[in-house]
Amino acid sequence: MASIREVAQEAGVGVGTVSRALNGSGYVSPETRKKIDKAVKKLKYTPNELARNLYHNKTGIVGVIVPDLDHPFFSALVKHIEMELYKQGYKTMICNTVGISRREQEYLDMLERNMVDGIITASHGLEDEEYRKQTKPIVSIDRDLGAQIPLIGCDHKKGGEMAAELMLKAGRKKVFLVAGVAPKIMANDRYTVFRQRLEENNVTVLQEVMEWNIFNWDAHCKMAEEIFRTHPDIDGIFGGDLAAIACLNMAQRRGMQIPEDISIIGFDAMSPASMVYPPLTAVKQNVELLAEVSVNTLLDMVEQRKNVPHRLILDVEIQHGGTV
Repeated sequence: MASIREVAQEAGVGVGTVSRALNGSGYVSPETRKKIDKAVKKLKYTPNELARNLYHNKTGIVGVIVPDLDHPFFSALVKHIEMELYKQGYKTMICNTVGISRREQEYLDMLERNMVDGIITASHGLEDEEYRKQTKPIVSIDRDLGAQIPLIGCDHKKGGEMAAELMLKAGRKKVFLVAGVAPKIMANDRYTVFRQRLEENNVTVLQEVMEWNIFNWDAHCKMAEEIFRTHPDIDGIFGGDLAAIACLNMAQRRGMQIPEDISIIGFDAMSPASMVYPPLTAVKQNVELLAEVSVNTLLDMVEQRKNVPHRLILDVEIQHGGTV
């Protein structure tokens, strides 16, 4: 493998000139730059990425913290974040907390020790104060961690309103709401708005609150079985995609016709929503845009490109299926 010194000799310039050209850290004339580029190609020189990043006082790595990659929303989110980071010259380090806050803390410690340039977090297991202690770039998805940490999320209030309107239009009178609640997360808004809107129109709303970090499919199936066992007369279900699909399966096992007997609405509209029959009607978050905005906000902070707003809310829409 060629060295930077060999590139300099081939181009007839000093090592410092080659370094400035490759790092973009100072002026190099166009003519000299052409000579260096030609020498790099001829010798098949590969710059030392670690050394280059150290020169710029960065690692080129961003940490991404999510609760559980088994969940379709978080797996899709990580996929698009990694793709966007790679496009912008960064690598991704993924922390899958699976409900263990210590793992979350260890990633924050890595940020403090300059092992990553910044963190995008979509996890909710660690105390807010641990994040607020940090002075380096952090972006939070769906959870308000304080005024100094940008918050990116989708419009959960609008999503709750849209789901409620679909239930009202379908004429439902006894609706079950499956909520996953955690402190200071934006998802709480969709449940609050949904319930208020239906109760204002004299619809009975029952509610099951699951732990926010329960993403196990078996747990959702047991929850669905219990709902229909204790409330066989419900005619509507609203919850996250996994809860909604579990209830869809259970309703069909009990011989109910969809959507004639019961309306079922999910939230997220990830790929499993289209894999069931009938396809699930769901409020769709634009996960690709969410990833892109989160990455650009973080890198604006890392590279000090511009000031970033504290709060960015993205639009949602209904992905129509056959369950309403």
